[in-house]
Amino acid sequence: MTHDTPTETAQAVLHDLRAVDGAVYAAVAATPTPTLDTALRRLSRTADHSKISLSVAAVLALFPGRPRRAALAGVGAVAVASASANLLGKRLVRRPRPDREAARVVAGRHVPMPDSASFPSGHTASAVAFATAVGVVLPAAAVPLGLLAATVGYSRVHTGVHYPGDVAAGAVLGVASAAVSLTAGASLARRRRQ
Repeated sequence: MTHDTPTETAQAVLHDLRAVDGAVYAAVAATPTPTLDTALRRLSRTADHSKISLSVAAVLALFPGRPRRAALAGVGAVAVASASANLLGKRLVRRPRPDREAARVVAGRHVPMPDSASFPSGHTASAVAFATAVGVVLPAAAVPLGLLAATVGYSRVHTGVHYPGDVAAGAVLGVASAAVSLTAGASLARRRRQ
């Protein structure tokens, strides 16, 4: 019986996770969903540059008190998530984008393939960051924004531009970014009261 080193074990686990990631991506690509294709393609495009989150924030900011604080926390979380995903994550990991043609992703699902690395999903990180931060400050918004963020994340796999693992990592990064934004906001509020 051989004993693998921790490094060998970690490499084996990563290999297996990549295999599952690729298999789930291929399964999504192979599943016919003509009714969903157009809607998910549009959602994915609409979420470019956090347009959905920023639009919701603009509406929330019109109302004083908790909605305005939620908007600020959400925009702060998007800023942290976007910077973390695009300036750190994608540059450190450099995972290539999926091969949509090899996976036979239906052309009707396609959105433009980004030039950036695949890991993590910036769309997902920003959407989850916004939903989490706003949901903490304004609990009534947590479920609808959470569902929207999950759908944005799935749309990135559905359109073929991300592996599911990229989306999962983006979601984790989004939650962490919301925590940073909320902590910074609470710290600023304490200083103002002093």
